[in-house]
Amino acid sequence: MQKSTGFTLIELMIAVAIVAILATVAYPSFSGYLLKSKRIEAIQSLYGMQLKQEDWRISHATYATTSQASGTFLPTHTDYTFEVSGASASNYELIATAKTGSSQLNDKEGATSCSPLKLGRDNSKEPAACWQ
Repeated sequence: MQKSTGFTLIELMIAVAIVAILATVAYPSFSGYLLKSKRIEAIQSLYGMQLKQEDWRISHATYATTSQASGTFLPTHTDYTFEVSGASASNYELIATAKTGSSQLNDKEGATSCSPLKLGRDNSKEPAACWQ
C-alpha cells in the first residue's frame, strides 16, 4: 500500500482557523497603532509650526495668521488640516483638525476625542490625554 503525502482537509481547516484567530486579535491593535502614529505625525507638525511661528515673529510685528502661514510653513497632511487661530503680537494657537472622511475622526484616547488637537504659544495642549 502506498502512503499518500500532503495535507488533509482537516489539517488545512485547523491552520485557517488559527490564522483567523490571530488576525482577529491583531487587527484592532494594528488599527489603533495606525491612528496613534498619524496623530503623532500631526503633533510633530504642530511643533514644527510652533518653531516657525517663533522664526516669523523675529522678523514681523505679530505672529503669522493662517493666510500668512499657508505660503510659508503650513504643513500638508493626508488626514489633518492645519490652521492658526488668534494670532497677535503676543499669542497664537495652532490647530490640527481631522479631515472629513478621514479615519482620524475615530481617533479617541479613552473618552476624549483627539480632533482637533490644539497647541498654544504657552505650550498649552488640548486635549491633554492625546498629547501623552
